[in-house]
Amino acid sequence: METLVRYIAAPSRCGYLPEQSWRLEYEHVAALSPQEYMQRLLEGWRRFGTALFRPRCQACTACRSLRVHADRFRPDRSQRRCRRANDKQIELRIGSPSVTPAKLALYDRYHAYQADTKAWPVHEVGDVAGYANSFLDNPFPTQEWCYYLGQRLVAVGYVDDLPGGLSAIYFFHDPDERRRGLGTWNVLCLLEQAAARGIPFVYLGYYVANCPSMMYKSRFTPNQILGLDGRWHEFRN
Repeated sequence: METLVRYIAAPSRCGYLPEQSWRLEYEHVAALSPQEYMQRLLEGWRRFGTALFRPRCQACTACRSLRVHADRFRPDRSQRRCRRANDKQIELRIGSPSVTPAKLALYDRYHAYQADTKAWPVHEVGDVAGYANSFLDNPFPTQEWCYYLGQRLVAVGYVDDLPGGLSAIYFFHDPDERRRGLGTWNVLCLLEQAAARGIPFVYLGYYVANCPSMMYKSRFTPNQILGLDGRWHEFRN
């Protein structure tokens, strides 16, 4: 592992709980192996491109890393309904990350919808360099999961295939297909592949209690969260 710089950013308005402020610790790396990142993941870090980060908030500990037991997962009624809606209709193609006009257009439409409905920050349209920096500039090989309805691209997810777990990095989808629950379908596909390969966990990033857009993660059970003591604890069963 080769670190370029490590720092704690100044507090700013929390992106999950607007009434709170957050403070993130960052570590930018020039080199990082899957094994090294797996250890960081176990300690509560996440990454976006070559930037690792974790919460360092002074007044709040709501962000908890969450992972799902892949081999013990059993879908609930809503997840089974999502499976019926998408199985044999949505095709998954796994490959290496790339930028295409279809992916960039889908990414822009997704962010425009989130800005309109959830007050996300305004997103720069057609930012090829920004897209490449976020999803193609990785310290080790990353998987790109593309979902197609017929020949039309309807969702894209980025996944780290690590020793000991699959880690979901980011996912976006066609807002016009939101009734399909493609975010849920993506997690179901991750869990299915992990179980088939004997991978014990799927890491879903941070679970944030009282944040509507993050609470869905706890519905994939059984799962564990990383406690303040640095150990993983059973959470929802």
